[in-house]
Amino acid sequence: MNLDIIKLSSKGQIVIPQDMRQNFREGEKLVIIQNGPQLILKKASAFRKNIEDDLIFAKRTEEAWKEYDKGNFISMEFDDFIEEMKKW
Repeated sequence: MNLDIIKLSSKGQIVIPQDMRQNFREGEKLVIIQNGPQLILKKASAFRKNIEDDLIFAKRTEEAWKEYDKGNFISMEFDDFIEEMKKW
């Protein structure tokens, strides 16, 4: 899993970091799914293949945000966090 921080431009545009767009080509269509404060980008050609996995991921993310908002979260080092995320 890759993790990066990007900015939203005044025109609502974002730039996908170069190392994360290796499997994408210019002009390729993407599907964007909004689930509360989360956005999920997916190739349109692969949308139907894994929609169930995407919905499960979105639900788990939403549940995690609710726990965070309640103050139920654990502080950990970055590397430990990445290892924990790999278990998902």
